[in-house]
Amino acid sequence: MIEPADLREWRDHDVVDEDHHKIGVLEAVYVDTTTDRPAVVTVRIGLPTRHRLLFVPVREAVAGPGYVRVPYPKSLLKAAPSIGTDDVLPAEDEEAIFQHYGLPYEPAAKGTRLLARR
Repeated sequence: MIEPADLREWRDHDVVDEDHHKIGVLEAVYVDTTTDRPAVVTVRIGLPTRHRLLFVPVREAVAGPGYVRVPYPKSLLKAAPSIGTDDVLPAEDEEAIFQHYGLPYEPAAKGTRLLARR
């Protein structure tokens, strides 16, 4: 498992699925605003002129030589909520990320964002 402080250093490294199939490149880290620990990352996928950013939880992520492996199948990752490379994650879309992966979603307080980009 990757130490949370180290995850930010893995930007621009490959992200692979549970079977080591490449998904894309780690773009950014979003932290849980209540703990300041990494919760999800964005993974840049697509053609050079048509990139988008997928959201992937990093619970149980493992680092290897030049890659970060996440414990999800490629099919689930490719269907994950995403945004354009110049877009910002709307607060109302945070819950959909957690629901997609079957994870509980509990914002810090009513009307407060759970995720913040670092």
